[in-house]
Amino acid sequence: MSGAGVPAALPASLQNNPLLGRWLSVHADGSVSVRSGKVELGQGIRTALAQIVAEELEVDLQRVRVLPADTANSPNEGVTAGSLSVQDSGSALRQVCAQARAIYLEAARRQLGLRPEQVGTLRVQDGAIFSGAGPALTSYWALADDALLQVQASGQASPRPQPAQSLVGQSVPRQDLPAKLLGRPAFIHDLRLPGMLYGRVVQTPSPAAQLLSVDLDQARSWPGVLAVLRDGSFLGLVAETEQAAARAHEKLSALALWQESDSLPDMRHMSDFLRQQPAQTTQVAERRADPAPAPEPEARRLSANYSRPYLAHASIAPSCAVACFKPAAEPDPGASTASAATLEVWTHSQGVFNLRADLATMLGLAPEAVVVRHVDGAGCYGHNGADDAAGDAALLARSVPGRPVQVQWSRADELACAPFGAAMSVQMSAALDASGRISDWQHELWSNGHSMRPGRSSTPVLRAAALLEPPFERLQAINMPMAVGGGAERNAVPIYDFAQFRSICHRVLDMPIRTSSLRSLGGHCNVFAAESFMDELAVLAACDPLEFRLRHLADERARAVLQAAASMSGWAQRVPAEGRGMGLAVTQYKNSGAYCAVVAAIEAGHSLRVTQLWIAVDVGWVINPDGVINQIEGGAIQTVSWVTKEQVQFDRRRILSNSWETYPILKFSEVPAVQVQLLHRPDCKSVGAGEATHGPVSAAIANAVSDALGLRMRDLPINAETIARAALAGEA
Repeated sequence: MSGAGVPAALPASLQNNPLLGRWLSVHADGSVSVRSGKVELGQGIRTALAQIVAEELEVDLQRVRVLPADTANSPNEGVTAGSLSVQDSGSALRQVCAQARAIYLEAARRQLGLRPEQVGTLRVQDGAIFSGAGPALTSYWALADDALLQVQASGQASPRPQPAQSLVGQSVPRQDLPAKLLGRPAFIHDLRLPGMLYGRVVQTPSPAAQLLSVDLDQARSWPGVLAVLRDGSFLGLVAETEQAAARAHEKLSALALWQESDSLPDMRHMSDFLRQQPAQTTQVAERRADPAPAPEPEARRLSANYSRPYLAHASIAPSCAVACFKPAAEPDPGASTASAATLEVWTHSQGVFNLRADLATMLGLAPEAVVVRHVDGAGCYGHNGADDAAGDAALLARSVPGRPVQVQWSRADELACAPFGAAMSVQMSAALDASGRISDWQHELWSNGHSMRPGRSSTPVLRAAALLEPPFERLQAINMPMAVGGGAERNAVPIYDFAQFRSICHRVLDMPIRTSSLRSLGGHCNVFAAESFMDELAVLAACDPLEFRLRHLADERARAVLQAAASMSGWAQRVPAEGRGMGLAVTQYKNSGAYCAVVAAIEAGHSLRVTQLWIAVDVGWVINPDGVINQIEGGAIQTVSWVTKEQVQFDRRRILSNSWETYPILKFSEVPAVQVQLLHRPDCKSVGAGEATHGPVSAAIANAVSDALGLRMRDLPINAETIARAALAGEA
């Protein structure tokens, strides 16, 4: 729905979806239904949004049901990404509910025959409406009428003031956890629809592979197989049972003959590869020193190169989707037109509206003929295989019209075929003046783009789309605009007060391996590089790393988290010990989101072990403290896995990391102790917590390794093998 004429002061999501009834329904049974365009990924957003709604409407939290997003009923809020759900959807729902509360109080005034000025005498308690100290006069439930909310957002209603709030800011139990913890059906993998069939896709064995031949007739004769589909290099089947589909998939994979070529770079020299490819260069940011007075003469200059490898999402459960295709029906006698073909899809995609656009284009359907419904998955935090599995399901469902088809990816599919987080190379350079302050700073990076999500181009980016005959064009990953945080260049702009600096991004245009959004995008490597480099400069200036940062940091919120993390860890009292070290780092995610400071403690012997993380975070106004802490802990633990374990392995032809053995992740026995301190800022807007830790945790670990061993680790991952290699190379 168009937002034309809606006041600009409204949150952007509400400007784009201004009809209140699109967001909220009040029911006569005493419940409230909430529709958000953001989806639950395990980050607890369903609970946080329910808290905001219950607070603004003044109803018990148990009355509020946040419904899964779907394209038929929910507001279009794009993609659940960038730690923006509370910031975007929460602010929209706060305004929606403030206006809805005012509408229901006005309806109560009219029903009770009160004068207009007497509406201010009414109050709400758990949906019941009172005047003065007497009994309830009516309630939301007695007045419930969908027509009341079929109005545009006005921006005139004032949300409840913070001092009056009792639910927001409190830790409450997560609404999505009981079913997951108790093993009840909760995920897309558990979904069972009447008449459901089971599909499997034979994925290409390498990124450049083309299907030469396959005996389709033989495959169609196998027990339980209902359909076998080949379209170009897309190959899949549909069977009556999951077991029949799995057996047939194994045999069909053996029948397929592929042409492969050496299309991948040498993974041992990825930084060189990235720097040698054609690139789109952007001056991200620049500050030049005031020429008067003249700057102090440069005393020392330091340069260093940093990198990270390709990273997999490594979702705990491989991707899954269900689709049902209904063909166009013949017109009834006397009717002028036939009903159009339709497609319904159940998915754990992070962007149901974006996915709808790509599915419609790939299948030649009108967007309104496609309905996409979100069902919880087992976590990914980025563009993993969820959308691709939905594309597979849609193509296979078209071969068995009227029957829902579940497509389940394998572990090998998920690790080798989903998009990866882009490899990056960063060159840092800085000058120290005679007083030990940074007088010049340059941050230059090379990376593929970090976003190739569906729905952002007229060409579908689903994996299957490029395999069809004729194929859709294989697009290059893009970087998101800096206005929403950027992509490869995210956090390439320093948070420090340098007299002059430059940030330069080279978006590499040769993309032999498909890349897209992985949690924190370029912010992970850029903060790793910048905060590691700050430690190197502190050594050059003969200054404590904490003091060196504070010397260059004017932002009081950044200083506060840094000092809090240092205090938590006992930074000032730390004692050198052989094989043990501590390191710290700080950032403001996207230069506009959460502030996060980390101190890491490590032990380095035969192996590297991160033993403790102390984290201070400022997300502004906190909705659910326990939820924020969970997000911070989860992000930190994932980052420890990235730093110490993870790297996509490949040769010149194939991705080799297709199992937990070839792509290991952190074990439970290796999880460090994590202590989190929240710095409450109720006077500041709420921002997300999900991606704030990845950069500073990485740098803090690298700095701790340097503290323990005197070795500067500039390339990820950091483990016993890479430390030994650095020691042999004499890097210090």
